[in-house]
Amino acid sequence: MKIVQITAGAGGRLCGSCLHDNTLVRALQQRGRDAILVPAYVPTTTDEENVAEPTVVMGGVNVYLQQVIPLFRHTPRWLDRVFDQPVLLRWLAGRTGQTRPADLGPLTVSSLRGTSGHQRKEVERLAQWLAREVRPDVVQLSNALLLGMANRIRAVTGATIVVSLSGEDLFIEQLPSGDRGQVLQLLKEQAAAVDRFVAFNAAYAERMAELVGWDRRRITVIPHGIDLQGFPAKPPDLAARRAERGGSQLLGYLARACREKGLDQAIRAIGLLVEQGYNVELLAAGASVPAEAAYRADCWALAEQLGVADRVRWAGEVDRAGKIELLQAVDLFVMPTPVPEAKGFPVIEAMAAGLPVVASGAGAFPELLGIQAADPAGLVHAMADPVALARVVAELLDDLPRAQAYGAAGHARVRQLYDARDMAAAHEQLYEALRAT
Repeated sequence: MKIVQITAGAGGRLCGSCLHDNTLVRALQQRGRDAILVPAYVPTTTDEENVAEPTVVMGGVNVYLQQVIPLFRHTPRWLDRVFDQPVLLRWLAGRTGQTRPADLGPLTVSSLRGTSGHQRKEVERLAQWLAREVRPDVVQLSNALLLGMANRIRAVTGATIVVSLSGEDLFIEQLPSGDRGQVLQLLKEQAAAVDRFVAFNAAYAERMAELVGWDRRRITVIPHGIDLQGFPAKPPDLAARRAERGGSQLLGYLARACREKGLDQAIRAIGLLVEQGYNVELLAAGASVPAEAAYRADCWALAEQLGVADRVRWAGEVDRAGKIELLQAVDLFVMPTPVPEAKGFPVIEAMAAGLPVVASGAGAFPELLGIQAADPAGLVHAMADPVALARVVAELLDDLPRAQAYGAAGHARVRQLYDARDMAAAHEQLYEALRAT
């Protein structure tokens, strides 16, 4: 079985979809499967071995030119190749972080129209390349906003089409109302070409089924899995870690510095905890994009205003070694997203490091942490409520045995439910079942 994963690049920065898809394809390859990862628009970025093919399909420069300049919808292939040069795609990758979802409404609508949209040349070229040179049995798209290419790929290659659901709702909600309505209608229509959708958790499966109007039975839940290499084989001794620091306590945060991930919520919680007499600091890391520079500036100003600027450290985007180093340094991990989370991958990584977790009580987190299980991996707090966040964090700062138990439970939970090898095996089973029908 030939498996092709088509993944939208994220502009030279780490993103959850790139990390997930790269890990999935690596795990499939390690299991001996014929699987490849094909970047779309711009190259992918990951913090582990990048297994993506050198070919970038649906080149971002051509996609943009065909949207804004009608002439480029009819140019010959030799000219289009000029704009698919790696140097231009790398340049574009460096600029995508300056755009906001609200600016991309017309392009999103056109792309979802597939061969009826302005990018019809790119869709046809991709479909013919797959049919002629790759000959896939299964094509999996990294998110539903790529659905415009599904129908033509299916028609030309006969491949089974699988589509991951990976946080599209936040993008869609930020579109102007007219574009948003068209996008939702096109997602409903184009879903006819899809054999199965895959969500990383039940909460997001329900969310997208409700938002778009898809039949929930068409969405299979396969949890994200991580490569456990480099993570500790046993849970850390949190008491020893705290003692080495002289009793101060360090919270960790791993996510983009943006409003949707709640860095400001974590800073407010630090301020509240310090007011209550806790000797606590925040060590945060993640990607930064130009379009979110104002938010980051507001975060640093907030830390100054609350008198905790010297207690908030921002490490920027870190590689895999830096990520594991951060997780091995902190006592407790926080993920206070003020909107329902679709993926929550950093929480899985924190659990793999044996850390107790405090996260927002909506979206993926209750499921990831096993809040209803006999041995949960942490606690949840009311969404977008830094007072509640501080209160729940204080519970674990005051109760080290409880924090240690949560960390141990999370460490075991990841190895039981969120191993990349199990994720790959579940996808194989899905592909085989779909091909057999």
